[in-house]
Amino acid sequence: MARRAAVRYGVVGLGHIAQVAVLPAFAHARRNSRVVALVSDDPAKLRALSRKYRIEGVYSYEEYEACLEQVDAVYIALPNSLHAEYTIRAARAGVHVLCEKPMAVTVDECQRMIDACRENRVKLMIAYRLHFEEINLKAVDLVRRGRIGDPKFFNSSFAMTVRKNDIRTKKDMGGGTLYDIGVYCINAARYLFRAEPNEVMAVSVNSGAAKLAEVDESTGAILRFDGERVAAFVTSFNAADVASYRIVGTKGQLHVDPAYEYAEGLGYELTVNGTTTRKRISKRDQFAPELLYFSDCILKDREPEPSGEEGRQDVRIVQALYESAATRKAVRIPPFEPSKRPTGRQRISRAGVRKPKLVKVQSASED
Repeated sequence: MARRAAVRYGVVGLGHIAQVAVLPAFAHARRNSRVVALVSDDPAKLRALSRKYRIEGVYSYEEYEACLEQVDAVYIALPNSLHAEYTIRAARAGVHVLCEKPMAVTVDECQRMIDACRENRVKLMIAYRLHFEEINLKAVDLVRRGRIGDPKFFNSSFAMTVRKNDIRTKKDMGGGTLYDIGVYCINAARYLFRAEPNEVMAVSVNSGAAKLAEVDESTGAILRFDGERVAAFVTSFNAADVASYRIVGTKGQLHVDPAYEYAEGLGYELTVNGTTTRKRISKRDQFAPELLYFSDCILKDREPEPSGEEGRQDVRIVQALYESAATRKAVRIPPFEPSKRPTGRQRISRAGVRKPKLVKVQSASED
């Protein structure tokens, strides 16, 4: 790719996350990123959104290769089951890839994505927006500096009431609570402990809700880490909204609530020796920082984080948890050494965006 002042992006898939967050984020990423193409099989979406954002390049999925000839990078915002295919096709065209989480549905798919990007010398980053978010990076820093002593256990709750027929409820599209929201809990435990789980256990339950017949309604998970540390979390698609975590150490505890949201401000409470300090921030644009950072990696030839290897590890753990739930046995996790961990150097802040008018989409949650 010839060196440019700004990386030209195509946004692939025009569902809720693309419309409510990704497309508006380009206004805050003008320094090095601009959207020049949209890919969808819905003419109404293409027509309305290309007009709204003044984008000339509009393509159907059948025209994906033609789109790839006009862009430097793509943001993959498709159902989970399509991440691997569209990433590999982009890589073979020499186009860099910023892919929504989870990276894919299987470890094999993740590996094929990594191999394709490596073989074609393009960058691959998984869109873990919280690796750039102020409150979560502050939590990592507080734990790293020993404010709560030696971290001993982590617990988290992440739930919402998912709409009937949402793609998250479709098994063949990579649906399920662990793929959609469990990856946040897994990733948070890993980067707060700065370690990898070696064994996992899980229980999945379904109350009989017809809309969740193909996937787990709720899953409870336990991850065992070296040093006799443990992480536990529950995810659900049929419960009131909650998105928080707590990490407890030998000297204190850190409670982050809300922790995983992008549509509202986040905050934490740090309690050490009976004294509590609080921090809360207003809503921020969590997607523009990803674009700014990834574009810099492309323009300056740097390896991005979160990498494909990072995304593959979370998918490996998700698969192991579902295996445990099915077999009712603990499942061992192979050793993994990440190349990088999120640091404060990735902290990039941009003001929040107003919710735009949506075209033929709605949020996953009924609330």
